[in-house]
Amino acid sequence: MNRRFMVGVLVLLCVEVFGLAPPQDARQAIVKIYTTYALPDYYTPWNMGGPSTRTGSGCIINGKRILTNAHIVGDETFIQVRRYGDSKKYRARLLFVSHSTDLALLSVDDETFFEGITPLEIDGLPETQTEVMVLGFPRGGDMLSTTKGVISRIEHLGYAHSSIPFLAGQIDAAINPGNSGGPVMVGEKVVGVVMQHLSSADNIGYMVPAPLVKHFLKDVSDGRYDGMPDVGLRIGMMENPDLKRNYGMTEEMTGVTVRYIAPGSAGEGVLKQGDVLLEIGGYPVADDGTIEFRPDERTSCSYPVELRQIGESIPLKIFREGKELTVEVTFTRASGEERLVSREQYGVRPDYYIFGGMVFCPLTKNYLLAWRDWYKTAPKNLVYSYQYQDPTDPEEEVVLVVRVLADDVNRGYHRWSNWIVEYVNGEKITNLKELIHKVKATGESEFIVFSDRRNSEMVLDRKRAIAAGPGILGRYRIPADRSENLR
Repeated sequence: MNRRFMVGVLVLLCVEVFGLAPPQDARQAIVKIYTTYALPDYYTPWNMGGPSTRTGSGCIINGKRILTNAHIVGDETFIQVRRYGDSKKYRARLLFVSHSTDLALLSVDDETFFEGITPLEIDGLPETQTEVMVLGFPRGGDMLSTTKGVISRIEHLGYAHSSIPFLAGQIDAAINPGNSGGPVMVGEKVVGVVMQHLSSADNIGYMVPAPLVKHFLKDVSDGRYDGMPDVGLRIGMMENPDLKRNYGMTEEMTGVTVRYIAPGSAGEGVLKQGDVLLEIGGYPVADDGTIEFRPDERTSCSYPVELRQIGESIPLKIFREGKELTVEVTFTRASGEERLVSREQYGVRPDYYIFGGMVFCPLTKNYLLAWRDWYKTAPKNLVYSYQYQDPTDPEEEVVLVVRVLADDVNRGYHRWSNWIVEYVNGEKITNLKELIHKVKATGESEFIVFSDRRNSEMVLDRKRAIAAGPGILGRYRIPADRSENLR
């Protein structure tokens, strides 16, 4: 028996005995995803950019569904999937998507796609140092790739797709572009979905853990996606002993202060600024804003909230004016909706309104992302609005003059761009819809004045601006003076 044959036998024995290869049935349930997508042009919001393509991974679960990442199918215009070991691509359609937790469900109408497949099951949250297998289709080849590693830690992390922190599992298995959406497995069970890797380090990747996957599947079980709940608070740490004494707390008490409550959020009307949050969902809150979710393992105090569904409630123990109280909040809005400037949006066209050649849009994170390294290169006033300003009304937006379409009626303003508009004829506006309403309500006023808090202003002759509208739209080949949902 030659040496090469002996080595081959030993490798096969190691694979069988030590479980270094995934079960064959699991491989059959892995799919490669091909997505064609198109992004809006936020500087000319009536246009779309050209189509682009990306690939990713996914796995078949019960109900003839394919579980993958939202960022694989975001802004999709056409999706195809291919089973492991097959050469045929099938047309797929998007069922549900959670952009906040970077998860999506697809299906294939051709029933033959699912023939002979045993769906993979979702397990629970693994312990750290648990060995895992990552399956997917990373760049560098077209066949299924299998890598091995361990769960190195579990804690809250900002998800790259949504910029929202949620529980995440860190794994040291090799992960590369194309692995996204593929399952992380312990034995024959899925314990997470690959979502991102840390490019500045070796073999540090992250997965959406099973509890969030199960939350997503439960959410959509009624045929509708509601989103992740949020109390709507900004909290302050209480690690300084003098700070705690100032709030009347004893040395043994721990918690965090309520610094801000978003209007329209679950916490509005229940909590007050200056309350100290002592417990959330039965978990004591430490002075650094963490809870012990498992013995000797800590993560953000928002974790108990993430386990609730929209419409459910959670008890909070608070310290207010020297007394401990128990209150309850009910979740009615999804996470991220309480912000003044919305986070990343996908699959939606930007709102816009054109009057007198001035292009008005609400400020969004998508608009800022049009700048490479936006936090360094985008206009500082826009970055400040995104990072530091809070809404005073649930419907409040930051409204911009994105650009001016040059015409005689707006002479002198042709170079204006990225200007925040706050008043129309001296009246404060809340959002773009209100700006449109106030422009229309100016009646017989000779002028329409747009201004900001620093008294910078654009003044247009109302009748001339209205008369110039059709000509401006025609000259710049713009189909309508506003986005479809504002017509």
